[in-house]
Amino acid sequence: MSAVEINKDTWLKWFESMLLMRKFEEKTGQLYGQQKIRGFCHLYIGQEAVVAGAISAMQKGDSMITTYRDHAHALALGVSADSIMAEMYGKATGCSKGKGGSMHMFSKEHNFYGGHAIVGGQIPLGAGVAFAEKYKGTDNVNICYMGDGAVRQGALNETFNMAMLWKLPVVFVCENNGYAMGTSVQRTTNMTDIYKIGLGFDMPCAPVDGMDPVAVHNAMDEAIQRARKGEGPTFLEMRTYRYRGHSMSDPAKYRTKEELEDYKAKDPVELARETILKEKYADQAWIEEVEAKVKATVDQAVKFAEESPWPDASELYKDVYMQTDYPYVMD
Repeated sequence: MSAVEINKDTWLKWFESMLLMRKFEEKTGQLYGQQKIRGFCHLYIGQEAVVAGAISAMQKGDSMITTYRDHAHALALGVSADSIMAEMYGKATGCSKGKGGSMHMFSKEHNFYGGHAIVGGQIPLGAGVAFAEKYKGTDNVNICYMGDGAVRQGALNETFNMAMLWKLPVVFVCENNGYAMGTSVQRTTNMTDIYKIGLGFDMPCAPVDGMDPVAVHNAMDEAIQRARKGEGPTFLEMRTYRYRGHSMSDPAKYRTKEELEDYKAKDPVELARETILKEKYADQAWIEEVEAKVKATVDQAVKFAEESPWPDASELYKDVYMQTDYPYVMD
């Protein structure tokens, strides 16, 4: 039995949440083109169901840690669009004081532990967060995301072994969007069923349709329940797709237009819209109201970022060491 049932409210929340992710990322892409946002930037367009379906299965106290493709995860956990946009602008009002940018945003308040640029670097950290929860005696679960390229890292094998040995409350999620940067899964591994990596550790594992929030929710719900009951980790391969390139500098010439259109036909935002109207959970007027609300939220985020101050130069020396009077050179 599912611990968290899917109902009308679930679908309404999914639509609004995924639409905000989509419109926020589309605006981010525009701003990057205008050089308002600089550095590296990786968009989540197309993958929204992977996060939306997880959030609906989580409870207060659960946490997330992910890769550098992290804007949507932060939004879904409740980090404000204002502070996320300001962070990408490098402004002092950003969720990481403008020091993290697109790839390294955090929010302790919302149990969002990043935003990690080192490929696979977040995998052992996710297990570490889960270890801390078990050590403290809570029933909180960590959701640890990674890309299909990160599963080649040795740290994954070490972490999976330890997580199973200690029955850590963590759900490992591979967001398999088909490409590690510009290299397809077929060119990087003999075993394209990535979820089967879990079998080598006797870890419960499964493939999931990452374009469908229902499939994601049900798989996450089962895995989270198992972790919460002290039965250890699960490895889920979310088969999803990004409509844009790996990063803003990637023209994505390594795939065909037909492949892209095939996945756009499974668009999770449109699936939610169609389901809401078909099941009469809401009418077209409600859809348009949400679209206007989301647009206003994104526009306000841009305005907030534009009007926010830059960090003072003294911030370079803060948040580096726990010891405030650590003897390092400030000249």
